[in-house]
Amino acid sequence: MAFDVLLVDDHKIMRDGIKAILSRADDFRVAGEAENGADAVHFVKQHKPAMVLLDIGLPDGLNGVETTTEILRAYPDCKVVILSMFDDENSVVSAIRQGARAFILKRASDADLVDALRMVAAGGMYLSPQVSDRLLTRIQKGDLESKPAAALEGLAPREVQVLRLVADGKTSKEIAVLLNLSDQTEIGR
Repeated sequence: MAFDVLLVDDHKIMRDGIKAILSRADDFRVAGEAENGADAVHFVKQHKPAMVLLDIGLPDGLNGVETTTEILRAYPDCKVVILSMFDDENSVVSAIRQGARAFILKRASDADLVDALRMVAAGGMYLSPQVSDRLLTRIQKGDLESKPAAALEGLAPREVQVLRLVADGKTSKEIAVLLNLSDQTEIGR
């Protein structure tokens, strides 16, 4: 049985490349594509894919970590896999804490990507070797601490999303559309 996968990346060339890789693996089927977090959440609500392969650096509102939160809120059985150019610990820890099952660097080989997806499909978790090496070294030294900015510490994840959208210059109406809320709910925040 092939796992349905939603590809989420703002760069079409990345989505096309991943589609080509997955087309050679019989156990995965690209069920859809999205360019941003809001479209990804909408697709998941409508189609309930088994897995979402998600770029962490998405434009237009929700980043990959926030999109992970929203996807899993809408469909908790979905397996979210983060794809990133960057291997900073805060991004990795934040993504995993929000429910991502894997963090794969974009410099991974085709075989590594497919192996990671297979591991997640089987119920496991995966970190790219470069990421896990750095994290394990920091854990051994006792200096791995994921600290949000002090000003954001008391805010709920949804409030942080709204704050980021406001900082991006979005209006209440635009925020409401991106987060599937009514204007009144958004203004109340």
